[in-house]
Amino acid sequence: MTGEKVKVWDVGVRIFHWSLVILFFVSYFTGEEENLLHIYAGYGVLGLIAFRIVWGFVGTKHARFSDFIYGTKTIFQYVKSLFTAKPDRYLGHNPLAGWMVIALLICLIGVSWSGLELYAAEGRGPLANQQYSITAPVMANDDKKGHDNDSEDKHENEEAGDLWEDIHETFANLTLLLVFIHIVGALTASTIHRENLIKAMITGYKSTTKH
Repeated sequence: MTGEKVKVWDVGVRIFHWSLVILFFVSYFTGEEENLLHIYAGYGVLGLIAFRIVWGFVGTKHARFSDFIYGTKTIFQYVKSLFTAKPDRYLGHNPLAGWMVIALLICLIGVSWSGLELYAAEGRGPLANQQYSITAPVMANDDKKGHDNDSEDKHENEEAGDLWEDIHETFANLTLLLVFIHIVGALTASTIHRENLIKAMITGYKSTTKH
């Protein structure tokens, strides 16, 4: 049964969604190569996150956080309804999907920030500063002291790099897991509510009629 079509997802949300899919997987599968594609894809992800956070407060109705962040009571009620003949249906994100959006944003922030810190440990990127740089001694009579400082700084940089690399990989893998759960959830909800949620994120439209 079909009903009137209504615009749910604005163009900003749709561009954000599919651009994030592309950039995340590009950055994930180029992570071991440490090339410019990985770095710039990461910057792109960071820019998309910044946009989505802002859009979550000033965007259209169903794009706003206030439209899909629900309390535990509503979440349990929704989960319970999934096992009935007429499960609760939401035009925007359902309670579970809403919190999945938040979880993904948090993990992506973790991936992006740890990536910047890892890049900074190598003396590059916007977070690079003197604590990561290895400077040569200025005075000739301070050569020995300067070399000692260089060795110490290099060791600290390597330790910092190893730490941020572990954090970066952990967040990246956790994000990938959440993406997989998100896909399964979208396909499951599409089956339960008999509507194509993937198509809706492409066209922006959903039916107002409960199936």
